[in-house]
Amino acid sequence: MRTVVLIATLDTKHEECAHLQRRLTARGCHTLVVDTGVLGTPGFAADVDRAAVAEAGGADLAGLAAAGDLQAAVAAMGRGAAAVVRRLREEERLDAVLALGGSCGTTIATEAMRALPLGVPKVMVSTMASGNTRPYVGTSDITMVHSVVDVAGLNAVSIPVLDNAAAATAGMVTAPRSAPAGTRPLIGASMIGLTTAAVDGLRARLEAEGYDVLVFHGNGSGGRSLEALASQGLLVGVADLTPTELADDLLGGVCSAGPDRLTAAGARGLPQVVSLGGLDMVMFGQRASVPARYAGRLLHSHHANVTLMRTSVADCAELGRRLARKLNAARGPVSLHLPADGLSRLSEPGGAFHDPRADAALVSALTSALSPAVTVHRSGLRLNDPAFGAAMADDLARLCRTSPAAPATPAP
Repeated sequence: MRTVVLIATLDTKHEECAHLQRRLTARGCHTLVVDTGVLGTPGFAADVDRAAVAEAGGADLAGLAAAGDLQAAVAAMGRGAAAVVRRLREEERLDAVLALGGSCGTTIATEAMRALPLGVPKVMVSTMASGNTRPYVGTSDITMVHSVVDVAGLNAVSIPVLDNAAAATAGMVTAPRSAPAGTRPLIGASMIGLTTAAVDGLRARLEAEGYDVLVFHGNGSGGRSLEALASQGLLVGVADLTPTELADDLLGGVCSAGPDRLTAAGARGLPQVVSLGGLDMVMFGQRASVPARYAGRLLHSHHANVTLMRTSVADCAELGRRLARKLNAARGPVSLHLPADGLSRLSEPGGAFHDPRADAALVSALTSALSPAVTVHRSGLRLNDPAFGAAMADDLARLCRTSPAAPATPAP
């Protein structure tokens, strides 16, 4: 029988937690309850009580309650819940996690979920699921379920939401598991819709060479996930064809992956091939959401919910300098591939963002600041050409074969 660990604050969410427990039991799952409350009296006894959670987080429950510091309490119980679920997983007493809560409960439970490996089912019923979920999900595979109403009793809205969450978790944990994907070495690649053709060409060539290619969308979370896997040593190389998130980080777009984007592979000494995909644009939401400081800039409605802004000559020069610093800091082999005629499908000749001056400013600032250790390839192909991606793939395969840190050459 599969075990679902339920995480909740049993002083305020015991009624809802008991409902989830009943629904999971009815679907053939064993449950184990972890109480992450601090102040009130638990509505029922947990399998892992709040004192044990606090201790696992390096704190004393009575001290947390007496201090009255909500931020410190949430931090301690989050650390403790993460330590508890890791231990339960190691003891083979955890097959899935289901939690419910408001902002504090969501913060605590999702910290625990992020401590578990990819593929372990993780379902969070939360009042926060309809807003910015990035702080809660991070680079994990957490499923967020919007509670619609506050998690404050059983009613005509909360009951079907909780029933669905329990059914989804039970389905995840009892469904037949796919066969392992194999042991082919992993390559990380970056892509947006406007560079898809090139990444398709790159992926096909690398897969023919015996690699598995993980493609990450340049939407902020994708870049952070790519960096996380590289830093954890799960990749043997990176094909960063689309570092578009650097532009969002520079100009305040909604798809920033933070200042550490394009650093992890270099820090680990992994082979890298890099291009300039998507550095012609910054992403915002609906047109009304574009900051007033960008009035007069060239905007393009990608669709109703996404507005793209063209990077200027000055923006591109600064992006070139930033990219050069990141590539120069790499401890492993790096190749830079420069395309012809634009940085994405939008800035090719005839495209809405076609601006040869801005593209030239990027390339000039980048190449003039590059270390001689970075190999530069100037292509006559457009960036969004499958052949351009295939050329980057061939270069990365060569770097992986010759890198001292590379594994044995994969079998096609």
